[in-house]
Amino acid sequence: MQSDERSSEFMQKLDLLRDKNRLKYSDLIYMQQAEQIAIERALKYKNTRKRCTVGGLCLGALAIGIYVYTIRAVKQETFLDDLNEPEKIIEKKV
Repeated sequence: MQSDERSSEFMQKLDLLRDKNRLKYSDLIYMQQAEQIAIERALKYKNTRKRCTVGGLCLGALAIGIYVYTIRAVKQETFLDDLNEPEKIIEKKV
């Protein structure tokens, strides 16, 4: 297989400066329309990613906050400190 673009089974890459004479005006218009649609789609996904990132960070902060609050609340509990450990009874074997 050759890596040459001309022998490729896919569409050849286009250089606008080099191939300007081979393009029709309608081709340029279609290319501009496709480029505009691609830009709009990219902006839409960029905004969606930004909202998802903010939401994920908020959920992560909430989870960490609940964890820290729970740990502090458990450390402040003193009801177990008041309990005395039962004395061990040693039985003598005769």
